[in-house]
Amino acid sequence: MANAKFKVGQMVDFNPARATVPASIREYKILRLMPHEGAGERQYRIKTIAELFERIAKESELTQRPFA
Repeated sequence: MANAKFKVGQMVDFNPARATVPASIREYKILRLMPHEGAGERQYRIKTIAELFERIAKESELTQRPFA
């Protein structure tokens, strides 16, 4: 199993493959790693303070936030 690129609690930018999220909402917190299934891409459960629900994002849709 490959190592996860992001850790639980880490803040990341979310850039979805589909344009389903307004551009102004990008900062998300990693809530948990999803079980890694087969050769597919690792997925994470994420949430932003601006939404009441959680999302599932592929690792390729996430980037590390620059340090402030």
